[in-house]
Amino acid sequence: MASATRRAVRPDSSQGLEALYRVHRAALQRFLIARTGDPNEAEEILQDVWIRLGHAAQAPIANGRAYLFRMAQNLVVDRLREKQRRMRRERIWLDDLSGTARTEPADASPNAEQLILDREETTRLLSTVETLPDGARRVFELHKVEGLSHAEVAMRLGISRSGVEKHMAVAIKYLRRALLD
Repeated sequence: MASATRRAVRPDSSQGLEALYRVHRAALQRFLIARTGDPNEAEEILQDVWIRLGHAAQAPIANGRAYLFRMAQNLVVDRLREKQRRMRRERIWLDDLSGTARTEPADASPNAEQLILDREETTRLLSTVETLPDGARRVFELHKVEGLSHAEVAMRLGISRSGVEKHMAVAIKYLRRALLD
């Protein structure tokens, strides 16, 4: 049989590709298990090879064994590509389903209603900041508006750090009430 693997094979001859398949089936199976890592998938690919042999070209094949192994390798690659396409489709579908699609919205800017609501909330907060007790207002503006740390605010106003924290607590309490009303 070794001579059959080396000489040109005609698919319609008695020692055609089907005969070579039977001779090399075990080697093909080991090859496919090594490529896929899954004996069941290797068996499915072997069945696909067998089916495709029935539709093989009628022209002479120089190296039948190489032809079989190339066919098997091509089927492994085809399955891998299909698996990747399927995973990509499922990922897109799941993203669409969960609302976290990776595509950008047509217009990311807020709508007119949201702009009006934001403006009203900002106006309400600014008026609330103006009505804060003097100490709380100064501490709030230095910390939140100017971005100073509690220690820097304490140094600038000449009060303790604990005093800064108490003034911030008062300011936050006033602002929460204003937002909840």
